[in-house]
Amino acid sequence: MAGSILIVDDDPVQRRLLQASLEKFGYEVVPVEGGEEALAKLESSAGSAISAIVLDLAMPGIDGIGVLKAMREREIDIPVVVQTAQGGIDTVVSAMRNGAFDFVVKPASPERLRTAIANALKVEAMEADARRSVRRGSVITFKDIVTKSPTMEKVLRLAQKASASDIPILIEGESGVGKELVARAIQGSGERRSKPFVTVNCGAIPENLVESILFGHEKGAFTGATEKHAGKFVEAHTGTLFLDEIGDLPLDVQVKLLRAVQDGEVDPVGGKSTIKVDIRLISATHRDLLKQVKDGAFREDLFYRLNVYPIIVPPLRDRRDDIPYLVRHFMARVPGGKGGAAPVNAISEGALTMLRSYDWPGNIRQLENAVFRASVLCEGGILTEEEFPQIRAQVEGSIDLDRVDRQPPTAGEAPAEQIQLAASPQSFVLRALDDRGNVRTLADVELEMIKLAIEHYHGQMSEVARRLGIGRSTLYRKLKEYGIDPEEGRLDRLAS
Repeated sequence: MAGSILIVDDDPVQRRLLQASLEKFGYEVVPVEGGEEALAKLESSAGSAISAIVLDLAMPGIDGIGVLKAMREREIDIPVVVQTAQGGIDTVVSAMRNGAFDFVVKPASPERLRTAIANALKVEAMEADARRSVRRGSVITFKDIVTKSPTMEKVLRLAQKASASDIPILIEGESGVGKELVARAIQGSGERRSKPFVTVNCGAIPENLVESILFGHEKGAFTGATEKHAGKFVEAHTGTLFLDEIGDLPLDVQVKLLRAVQDGEVDPVGGKSTIKVDIRLISATHRDLLKQVKDGAFREDLFYRLNVYPIIVPPLRDRRDDIPYLVRHFMARVPGGKGGAAPVNAISEGALTMLRSYDWPGNIRQLENAVFRASVLCEGGILTEEEFPQIRAQVEGSIDLDRVDRQPPTAGEAPAEQIQLAASPQSFVLRALDDRGNVRTLADVELEMIKLAIEHYHGQMSEVARRLGIGRSTLYRKLKEYGIDPEEGRLDRLAS
């Protein structure tokens, strides 16, 4: 039986209706009336039993978007189905950008809600299996990192040089770009490849436990210390210690970390003597540590100790050419053959074009999750735009929200013979004047050029955008304005 479903809604009537519906379907339900109570529940001991969340967006205090943002910051990875009485595209875009799994509009039918939760639990179960499989995997090397991007290959060459020594490394980059993967490749390519690789997320440790978790403690050192704990530094002895989100460490702990880095010694809490450790230290952060130094939030001496060999991992939006390779890599890792479903082994060109046009604020981690969920829920053997509703809502929503307030050319502005001329791939001469001898509008000429490019490059939108010298997002916005179907590469609305 799956874990419980957390219902978050400030309306007591709506909570009771949702609870009755979900309990009828056999789910155990935990109802709360606001965002603050929901976050407290998720961070309590009872939070581990929650498998999915039904979240209202419009609430006093911390609203639904605030809950989603807080969950992302605290790395609470539980699927969320959001619901609201306001189903505009801007609401959908905001919810999906902040990590919602699915979206329903009030009043949602019980069957629609049941399907959304069942899909969320199905994906969550298979993601858990995949994570366990990764943990059981072998040593990672640079050959395991999927990339064809010149920018990323330059980063990997820099990392390969670092793997030959024990020099302290600081890996910088946005959340989700693969900083830990680079760290594991460095360890897996060096002399310590067969030794322990210990990971610590400094931002996820309660502040009062950071020192004990990193450096260990003696039995009876503080209330609750019923037995001796070695600490992560000792656990990583002879191997590699990866301190992720090191910018979140409290200042008082930074002092002890500096000593450990300089002298190779740690002081367990309540201990009477220091312990010698031999580790390779790799740190990572998504923050601007130099700015934190200037603001007094990070020790300057520690910064220079850690920043001996900096490596900056670029975001996915700066390496879009990697997306097709990453998508196929993630598709191959999805467990197949369960429930008689056909294995997913292909993705449509339209879906790839859509994925490449998105900016991926969550970077590779977000792409991996999107592909995994699409593959699990796909009913056929090929992924299409339909399997990425969240991404599709954001891509199409951003086009609608960013549209310039002007109408596309009318039939009177674009004579039929000009449309036919542009539709012919052999016609490469654009007329500067219309039938009355007046200079044609820029919009008129732009429409003709876009159509010609689509025909000439057989609807390959990435090539069309490159040849026209514009970004893919801009191209899709213009296609929307002129009524061009990006999948078919044809004009839906011809002048009459």
